[in-house]
Amino acid sequence: MVFGYSTNAYVKYSVKESLERIAALGFKGAEIMCDRPHLYPPDFDPAALTELKSVLDTHHLQVTNLNSFTLFAVGDTYLPSWIEPEAERRAIRIRHTLECLEVARALGARNISIPPGGPLEKGMTRQEAFRLFFDGLEQVLPKAEELSIKVLVEPEPNLLMEKTSEFKPFIKEMQSPMIGLNFDIGHFFCAGEDPAVALEELFEWVGHMHVEDIAASRKHNHLIAGLGAIDFENVFQTMGRLGYDGDISLELYPYAETPDEAGKESRAHLVPIFERAGYSV
Repeated sequence: MVFGYSTNAYVKYSVKESLERIAALGFKGAEIMCDRPHLYPPDFDPAALTELKSVLDTHHLQVTNLNSFTLFAVGDTYLPSWIEPEAERRAIRIRHTLECLEVARALGARNISIPPGGPLEKGMTRQEAFRLFFDGLEQVLPKAEELSIKVLVEPEPNLLMEKTSEFKPFIKEMQSPMIGLNFDIGHFFCAGEDPAVALEELFEWVGHMHVEDIAASRKHNHLIAGLGAIDFENVFQTMGRLGYDGDISLELYPYAETPDEAGKESRAHLVPIFERAGYSV
């Protein structure tokens, strides 16, 4: 398992500077934000990707995940989404995902993460939204299969899927080994669940994990590890017992003004807990 830090905490810096800083903190991996100001695919030609791969290699960083969730380059955190009524809006999200898969191949990443559909549109039923999401995923599956790169859906509060009970029927219906789960520990806690219990129930589909702390109120606000109420000891012990061997990325985008400090403090808190669970990070 590689413990990485997401570049989305470093939006005040270029992707190259972000990776240099993440390596300097002692992380062995980095999750890269596939959006501006970092790695928005249309901004990177093959030469630029080769240069970025060189930066990763120089600093001995493995790409833990390509975060293909946000689309600030052409929209916002959630939009354009997979489930908007307008086909041309959905096509933007589909094209972005296909481009991110190509970037993943160039950088040696094994997976990308995507939103769980998006915000439910007013007047749209959940059944209609899921149909649109399935239709969109069917358009990216051939490329994911060709490249052997997993597309990991990340449940999030207030989107089409946020709970175990919503994700499990979806993934069973999907029936593709190339579609999996980006398990965000904090998101399941926000949804009112025990992350360790949710991890056990969904473990067979987990391809990558996000970690951050969340306050006892369960409000969706990513915190430095140790400042919230998540029982990381229980979660990591569960990971170890289940034999999780994927990667995990620290995601602290609210700390754009102090990303180094937030990453350093979180790493110091989490590494001993990882080690007690049998992980060397």
